[in-house]
This record gives sequence, structure tokens and C-alpha cells, in this order.
Amino acid sequence: MFERFTAAARQVVVGAQEEARGLRHGHVGTEHLLLAILAGPDDPAAEVLIGMGLDHEAARRAVVRLLGPGDDAEVLASIGVDLDAVRAAVESAFGAGALDPPVDEGPRRRGWFRSGGSKPARSPFGQGAKKALELSLRESLRLKSGQIAVGHLLLGVLRVEDGPGLRVVTDHGLDPAAVRRAVEAKLSPNGSARRE
Repeated sequence: MFERFTAAARQVVVGAQEEARGLRHGHVGTEHLLLAILAGPDDPAAEVLIGMGLDHEAARRAVVRLLGPGDDAEVLASIGVDLDAVRAAVESAFGAGALDPPVDEGPRRRGWFRSGGSKPARSPFGQGAKKALELSLRESLRLKSGQIAVGHLLLGVLRVEDGPGLRVVTDHGLDPAAVRRAVEAKLSPNGSARRE
């Protein structure tokens, strides 16, 4: 499926992973796809949302309000613990990345006959994000696009009815149907979404 993605759409998928990591969330959801779309303000799909008043910062605040920051940062901050200060102190003492999780180097042999095994790598994408990616392919096929652009990803996010991405859009006062129509217009052959 990813061979159909434009370079910009692939960057959104990578950006969604970065957004999730930046918020310290353990998975990638529709909200992270939405944030990654808005991180590229020159893309026609992002232009639609920004033109309607939803930019990256507003969406990020909404995601934090809905889901909270990961790793209980808010709870710790409420009792006076500054995680950024703790990270800076640990990294100054032990080096950059000292608090990052270790990289899995594959199975290690333990004992004489045991392999120790390792858990299979799990996709960081949650069910909502997987559904949005699948729906973006369906949107591309429906619109006879031949490729999956960033606009198709946004249409997929908007179709995940219980997804936080859609909730961010609606909580901001935007009508998902109006957003869909505007994005579809941008994706049409006369629109400007033919950017790679």
C-alpha cells in the first residue's frame, strides 16, 4: 500500500510517529496523523484546516487536553516535578539519550539451550491510525486519484468516527462534512493537491 503514497504523504506517516514520540504517547493515533498533516502548512490539505482556523499549535493543545501528555508528566508537574529539568540533569551526568529506551538488538541466548527469544516488533500504530490509513486508500480509489496524497490521509482521519483526530476537528468548531468537501475540491484535477 505504501508504494501508492506520495512523498508528502509518506512524510506525514513518519511525522505522525514523531508527533507521538514528542507527546510521549505509546502509540500513533489519528490525532498524531492530524498533527503531522498540520505540520506541513503548505500542503493543500493543511491549508484547508488552517484556513478554517485549526493550526498545528491549536491541534496540539487539543490533543494534550483530550489525551494528556504521556508518561504522567502532568501529574508529576502538579507536584512540582519538571521532567525536562530531570532529563537535562540526567543527560548532563550520563550523556545524551541516557533515558531513552534501549534498542532491541534481537534475541539473546540465555543459559545453555534457551534462546531467550524476543517479542515480535509491534507496530506503533493504533487501530484508529491503521483504519485511517486503510480509509485513505479507499478515498484515493473513490476519487480515482491513482496515488495517496496528504488530502486522502486527512479524509481517512475524518472517517474514523470515534477517533481523537476527528474529535479535535469537531471540538474546534469545524464541520467535518465542510472540511471533506474543501479537501475533495483540492484533490480534484482542477485543485492544487497534485504536489509531491
